[in-house]
Amino acid sequence: MIITLVFLSLLSSIISEAAPTYQSHYCSDETFTPNSTYQSNLNLLLSSLASNSSIESGFYNITVGQNSSNNTIYGLFLCRGDVTTEVCQDCVATATKSIVQQYCPRRRWIVIWYDECMVRYSEPNFFIIMDDPSFSECPDNTTVAELDRFNKLLATMFDDLVTRAQSAQLGAKMFATKEAMFSSSLTLYGLVQCTPDLSSFDCNKCLQGAIADLPTYCNGKQGAMGLYPSCNVRYDVHPFYRIIPSLPPATLGLDTGTNKGKRHSSSVRIIAIVTFIVVSVVLLTMVYCFRRMKFKQKCKATEEDGNKHFNSSNALSPMTLKQKYKVKEEDAAMEITAVECLKFDFATLKAATSKFSDDNKLGRGGFGEVYKGTLLGGQEIAVKRLSRSSRQGVEEFKNEVALVAKLQHRNLVTLLGFCLEEEKILVYEYVPNKSLDYFLFDPNKQRLLDWSSRYKIICGIARGILYLHEDSRLKIIHRDLKAGNILLDEDMNPKISDFGMARIFGIDQTQDNTHKIAGTYGYMPPEYAIGGLYSMKSDVYSFGVLILEILSGKRNRSFSTSITTENLLSYAWKHWRDGTFLELLDPTLRDSYSRDEVKRCFHIGLQCVQGSSIERPTMASIVLMLNSNSLTLPAPQRPAFFLYSTTETNMSTKEHRSDQSTRKGMPSSVNEASITEVYPR
Repeated sequence: MIITLVFLSLLSSIISEAAPTYQSHYCSDETFTPNSTYQSNLNLLLSSLASNSSIESGFYNITVGQNSSNNTIYGLFLCRGDVTTEVCQDCVATATKSIVQQYCPRRRWIVIWYDECMVRYSEPNFFIIMDDPSFSECPDNTTVAELDRFNKLLATMFDDLVTRAQSAQLGAKMFATKEAMFSSSLTLYGLVQCTPDLSSFDCNKCLQGAIADLPTYCNGKQGAMGLYPSCNVRYDVHPFYRIIPSLPPATLGLDTGTNKGKRHSSSVRIIAIVTFIVVSVVLLTMVYCFRRMKFKQKCKATEEDGNKHFNSSNALSPMTLKQKYKVKEEDAAMEITAVECLKFDFATLKAATSKFSDDNKLGRGGFGEVYKGTLLGGQEIAVKRLSRSSRQGVEEFKNEVALVAKLQHRNLVTLLGFCLEEEKILVYEYVPNKSLDYFLFDPNKQRLLDWSSRYKIICGIARGILYLHEDSRLKIIHRDLKAGNILLDEDMNPKISDFGMARIFGIDQTQDNTHKIAGTYGYMPPEYAIGGLYSMKSDVYSFGVLILEILSGKRNRSFSTSITTENLLSYAWKHWRDGTFLELLDPTLRDSYSRDEVKRCFHIGLQCVQGSSIERPTMASIVLMLNSNSLTLPAPQRPAFFLYSTTETNMSTKEHRSDQSTRKGMPSSVNEASITEVYPR
């Protein structure tokens, strides 16, 4: 029995021994002055949190500064109730470091969530107060069968968990986990937790609110989480916390006549429990192996069927990944399995879109149409239906599915699934405000983008690209960043979309080259447009063009004045050089902008479009520059593709037409024929 328990403990401990997994963060817009008393107090507070992370309870709070001072800071950390001390220490250390170096530096308050812990600090005192800001997502987007029965089981589980968590004794962890059998092959795992400084009433209120939010984002999904500053909830059909088995009670004592009967009864119970555990482990192992074998067979058949339809030279298929990164055969098979779990039935999507009704059509592009759909649970989706005659769309299909499915970030569009039955379909989250170019380049709609909205969009895009380059499990180069590929949600937050042209880099890889130039003219850096070389600095260049477009409200390829025709980069550089950069600003912003923020954005934009990739900053530096008023930025030089006159502009236009002509046979093309013309909204 002891061997069995140790075996189970080792299996469950794997979940909590991994590196900290970032989930989300919130921070204030208000910043503090560098080298100020506030910064000194913050450094002391973060150091104290990290040094006390070995505390057994997994919870610690501290106040630094005098209570009557505006420089007083309150901070705490909360580790997940099941993690080991070592995991807690590692998570808190990672969080405190990321706060000052990566996420919202020099902000007066922040809360950051990882799978294993939560860290926050603030100038206002938040101890024993339940706060509202939250983050919800669906770690497992697979749709549940028998939704009503699943929801009932989920509700029963959460009711029990909330009761147990809020009833914890004073000073104990307000934490509870539970497992419930949904079917013979599916177990539901649930977790709830509150910060121990909350009252029982507030803990109940926080947990109930978080649970009530889950259906809004993840109704009908096999996994969901809700993260609040004061509590968190999560469920999944895969174990995500450490299950700690306990020894069954046994009767201890001397072998006397009075306890022989009790000892015999206890022995029988122990034998029965051990037998049950061993049989359960064997059966679960057999079920797992059987299901895995079936998935491998199914995935292999799907891959062979898919290869008949598309040439995967540009796709990140499992075979390509295995050859490029020497991934083991089993790992490659598991990659396919993960993608297979995102499959939607064609009948489901047909019903969700009212048989792809024209009334639900959101847009049409060179590779198909996009429809708005509503699933039975009420979730709104965007269905990208790839054209049957579109060879390019077909070639990018597997690439987009395999890549986007791995990405989870608030500034990236979420891929919910795909369909390969009667046609090729991608299913995305529904983003209601269409794309950035829909507002930015329309004289009537660009007024809706005031300066605060544009600055928020610039910062959000930067965070999304930084995630692709450095913070995701993969190092990803997007290669087609442009205004049409930035979607806007209901709060005008940006979401980067369309990963059909993206590429994965190895850990130590800095650049690659290609003979097939893909992307959109005007957003390509010179080393890529001319020589086929691309790197993270290629996305930086595209981001710089985007910044200048957002500031001016003009397209980079069609920018003109009453005197001469120039490209946007040339015009921006001349005004920067002459100190008249505000003349480039969109006239609709004249009464709403912050001069310092505008100047800083112009400066960063021109740095990003330098002709030499070495002179361009990294996305980590850009995020830091966007969030700091005190950094001294290096002076930009003349940008790439600089045009001096109308004559040179006309020459550039002829070269562009010639370039288009030479690329007609290529599988990837310029904007007019790009897969990015179709947007999930």
